[in-house]
Amino acid sequence: MSPTTSTLRAEASWARAPANYALPVARGRIPLARGWLALALCALVGSGLFSVLLVFARTPGLANHLPGGDFFRTALVVHVDLSVLVWFVAIAGLLWSVSRRAQGRASRSEWAALALAGAGATSMAVAPFIAPGAPIMANYVPVIESMPFIVGLLGVAAGGAVLVGHALFAGPGLGDGLDGAASLRFGLWCAAACGAIALFAFALSTALVPRSLESRAYWEILFWGGGHALQFTWTLLMLVGWLWLAQAAGAQPPLSARVTLLLFAIAFVASFVTPWAYLAHEVTTVEHRELHTWGMRVGGGLAIFPIALAVLLALVRQRSVTAEARPLRAALVTSIGLFTAGGLIGLTIQGSNVKIPAHYHGCIVGVTLALMGLVYHLLPRLGYRAPQGRLAVAQPWCYGIGQLMHIIGLVWSGGYGVQRKVAGAEQVLRSPGEVFGMGLMGAGGAIAIVGGMLFAVVVWRAMRNGSTR
Repeated sequence: MSPTTSTLRAEASWARAPANYALPVARGRIPLARGWLALALCALVGSGLFSVLLVFARTPGLANHLPGGDFFRTALVVHVDLSVLVWFVAIAGLLWSVSRRAQGRASRSEWAALALAGAGATSMAVAPFIAPGAPIMANYVPVIESMPFIVGLLGVAAGGAVLVGHALFAGPGLGDGLDGAASLRFGLWCAAACGAIALFAFALSTALVPRSLESRAYWEILFWGGGHALQFTWTLLMLVGWLWLAQAAGAQPPLSARVTLLLFAIAFVASFVTPWAYLAHEVTTVEHRELHTWGMRVGGGLAIFPIALAVLLALVRQRSVTAEARPLRAALVTSIGLFTAGGLIGLTIQGSNVKIPAHYHGCIVGVTLALMGLVYHLLPRLGYRAPQGRLAVAQPWCYGIGQLMHIIGLVWSGGYGVQRKVAGAEQVLRSPGEVFGMGLMGAGGAIAIVGGMLFAVVVWRAMRNGSTR
């Protein structure tokens, strides 16, 4: 056998071999990572408090004791922005901070990004109480038309822009060779690049969307393009999380580093549909809107399915699970389950009813559960105790099962045509089936709230119990 043939076979074997999907933590950047973690926890707790009001506002029998529709919509705006925007940005900041190859300390501008995002989130949360405005239920980034809220939203955007800039400047992290850690760094870099595309889309829409439009139409069109690009960012973070969690839980995904890098690249390239949409169609046209939707459905699925299948296969093959790995495995299983349920529901949507929030609640909570699992895994690497015990294992199941009940109730009610983004008497629940569906939604939502709060409790206990260093 010639040396060339031997080398080629060795390279082919290496390319097929499953990779070790674990990332070392940059120790010099741990203080910054802790700051992002604190912001993420505050956002999640704040979102949970507002979600209590939401569930009460939509549950038959309880809605009559709350102020009404405007109160519901205002609470919904803050709940969504804290749980979908601030929480995801903060966890992205955590992951981009600890995954850097460079071991030096964080720069002043990186700390400034955290400060901007934290101040912005605070302003958004208190805006309904100090300067009430009209709530606009725009997709992806709902808003309250009041100065404190808008200033807060801009603060989060500015912090996110600095954060994305640093993540991009750090590079794709491939280094001298391609292994599991390098492929995960590449996935995180792709997520940052998608974030940059989203910020560009938001800026472009701000320049192109006529301000003379009615408020609902203006904010809806303004956030549509960038909002779709952001979904690629969150999805890539989730895919990185699935592989990382599987490895940490003791399950070896049967994917080589090269195949994983290719799948991440496919998801990244699919986000190019965003700038294409701006070039091909005017921002206010239906064609522009539909192109974004098509790109998210097709491009995202090409990367998600193979990774999900590989992770599930690894979990099935796993023979034993350590005590420290049990919370990670629970978060991973529930994440894949909820995201899959949300995706399947999306295929059944017809018209504008509560099947739409069922779809995105499933997908968003799927991402959230993966990120929760990563937080559990990173806690001891940030100098805290590792979450263990029944509560840490039960938390993902409580949150996941509650959200599954929540979206099943919404799908059930959507079959009767119950409209989205309404509460109380506005829901017009006529039949026992409609009442049952929304009641199931309320019960599941309450259980999910408990699950979300348990996450904060588990993390707080791990942090309070002292440093491992």
